Amino acid sequence: MTRTEKKRIRFRAAPVRVGTLLAALVLTACGGGSGGGGGIAFIPPATGGGGGTPTDPGNPSNPGNPDPGNPAPAGATLKVSVLSSPPQLVTGDDALVEVELLSDQPADSLAVSIDGRDVTKAFSRNPANGRLLGKVTGLKVGANELVAAYGGYSTRLALTAYPITGPVISGPHEEPFVCGYATFTRMGGQVLKPLDDGKCSVETRVDYYYRTTAGSNTRFVPESITAYPANMAWLTINGKQVPYVVRLESGTINRGLYQSAILHDVLNEPPPSPTTPPAGWNGTLLYPLGGGCQGGWFQQGNDFATLINPTYQSRGYAVTTSTLNVFGTNCNDQLSSETIAMVKERFIENFGVPKHTIGTGGSGGSYQSHQTSDNYPGLFDGVVVSSVFADVTSSTIFKLFDSRILNNYFSDPATAALNYTAAEKQAISGYLQIANIPNMSGQAGRLDPTVSFPAGVAPEQRYNASTNPKGARATVFDHTVNVYGKTDAEGFAMRPIDNVGIQYGLQALNDGKLGIDKFLDLNERAGGLDRDMKRTAARTVGDMDALRRAYQSGRIVSGAGGLASTAIIDLRDYNDGATGGDIHTKIHSFSMRERLRRANGHIDNHVMWTMGGGTGEAFDQMDKWLGAAEADTSQRSKAQKIAANRPTDLKDACWSNGLKYTEEQTAFGTGACNTFYPAGTTPRMAAGGPLTDDIAKCQLKPLNPSDYRVIFTPTQWARLNAAFPGGVCDWTQPGVGQQALTGTWLSFGPSPVNLLFDITKKLVSSFM
Repeated sequence: MTRTEKKRIRFRAAPVRVGTLLAALVLTACGGGSGGGGGIAFIPPATGGGGGTPTDPGNPSNPGNPDPGNPAPAGATLKVSVLSSPPQLVTGDDALVEVELLSDQPADSLAVSIDGRDVTKAFSRNPANGRLLGKVTGLKVGANELVAAYGGYSTRLALTAYPITGPVISGPHEEPFVCGYATFTRMGGQVLKPLDDGKCSVETRVDYYYRTTAGSNTRFVPESITAYPANMAWLTINGKQVPYVVRLESGTINRGLYQSAILHDVLNEPPPSPTTPPAGWNGTLLYPLGGGCQGGWFQQGNDFATLINPTYQSRGYAVTTSTLNVFGTNCNDQLSSETIAMVKERFIENFGVPKHTIGTGGSGGSYQSHQTSDNYPGLFDGVVVSSVFADVTSSTIFKLFDSRILNNYFSDPATAALNYTAAEKQAISGYLQIANIPNMSGQAGRLDPTVSFPAGVAPEQRYNASTNPKGARATVFDHTVNVYGKTDAEGFAMRPIDNVGIQYGLQALNDGKLGIDKFLDLNERAGGLDRDMKRTAARTVGDMDALRRAYQSGRIVSGAGGLASTAIIDLRDYNDGATGGDIHTKIHSFSMRERLRRANGHIDNHVMWTMGGGTGEAFDQMDKWLGAAEADTSQRSKAQKIAANRPTDLKDACWSNGLKYTEEQTAFGTGACNTFYPAGTTPRMAAGGPLTDDIAKCQLKPLNPSDYRVIFTPTQWARLNAAFPGGVCDWTQPGVGQQALTGTWLSFGPSPVNLLFDITKKLVSSFM
């Protein structure tokens, strides 16, 4: 906080008295009474609605059962809500609390306390809706009781607080953990001061930057000037001219480095607060999410894309993010979602509840956008994504695993005598470019415990099968061990990956692009990969607990959770033609779309622009879309409002040679867009797998000659049976362990609310 902010803080409202502060309110008389009915049950974080309360929060344990809004009991004179987080998941020592007065009691003064300590002075009138808002501080870790009394009626609300360093719902923090604050790149030359708490924490600081008319950013100290520089740029937001001055807050939350950026006329406006938000903020919060994955563990990180960006500020957006929301730093969507909740909580405490929040990112940022939206509804209202994947587990790991299987086979000297052609290899893989096989095989290093460590992890801390078998393992599975659990024998992470019964090259065989003998040899010798990514003669068998929890917890996205009520704009790029190979292929967008169609019966909340339409235009359309849905006062559900209020000019389209072609984007077909941008598939789809691409372990069926458009000799048929003694994949059936999302807002500890699995106790919830 700057000295200017500290100086102005004294102008906060005095203790609240109804007769003076709320005289303008029209209040409805209610009877007296007492009890605990005014406190709310578990809800997702507030998402908007214009008035500062959550809209259509939904039931956190059943995404299909919306919560009607926690009405106050008969006789209540007030209602209390926590706006910054679910009351059971408060982080740090503060929370933004709203008190709604339901009865005019002029003779009484409102009294609010925490564990008997009076905090009434923290509350002041919110000019947006007349309710009372207060940032309540001094909460202790663990149980806290808020009591609000008014007119002879009182209500209690239980708050459970967790350390600002976390964890809350992601399970135990991993070790080792390398701090990155000393080299954080987004400080404009300033330095973060460490707190030396063993958790990479730093002191929170606020800096101010102005944008020059030449397009550069200059830091300044507000107390040192009385007028803005002549070369400062100005912006027009909501019809008002505001100085291009950005308040940049930096600190640590959940062991990650976070920042928030918001326009603030620091020389002329009061310090930002939930009751005095800056005039330059249009009410939308943007949450950028970074890409990557390999090496994304054991580190705090030191970078993300700058938040001082004309695309954001010119529209009046506030922006916030964390290094743990860069998948190259943290390839764990559960930890990412927890961090998003905590960082957004801090933002709400400082500035109030956004009208809506938009998640945005490409590649690893799209994972986070989809998985956070589906699994933790309310954190994002809409997402603008690019280089899309549905999720980490199915969209990439399946491909990387199968590409390593194929690359091992094709690189085996024993395979050389078969003289595979490039066309045959390409047909087996499903990719349009054969280079995707070695390319993605290399990217499978994220499944190898020894390949990708951050530089700060000392050699003696790293796993080595011979010399340090208990060392840190650099795999995406071990980084998500709190979800999947550990093997009893080695203590390694269990894996939701399996290739038993997969007939690699089946489509190529049936299309006449691969001979029978090559098909047989491939499937006889494809083998599998052990937990150290060493090739095995036997196929890989997935761990049942990990398979089940991958589906139950949304590690494999279903689209049936919060995504059903999330507005989605997919800015589809095209990389299928990259001759060197590229993991970001077109098919992933359609796997995500097909899951939404299967789960919800429609894709009305999903728009795809292929190779055109800018990010800024997408943000503008998203703002219109969410604004229209929020203005919809009908009795429709939030999902129905999102589907019904998509702007009429926001439609699927592609661009080629400067021309726009408005047509539904499909994975395959003869339309103009597919002519310009044909899609490849994946090794599992080329083995008969579905477009949803979400079967980690297939159910098996007996071999049947009618499944093949070739005639096997008796010897060949015997070889095929020997290669698949238990049968082959029946892709018409759900996967083994595949099931519906257990619920939203699931926990892996330490919070016991909606606990699915606790690795510290090997405790499995009744959901299992």
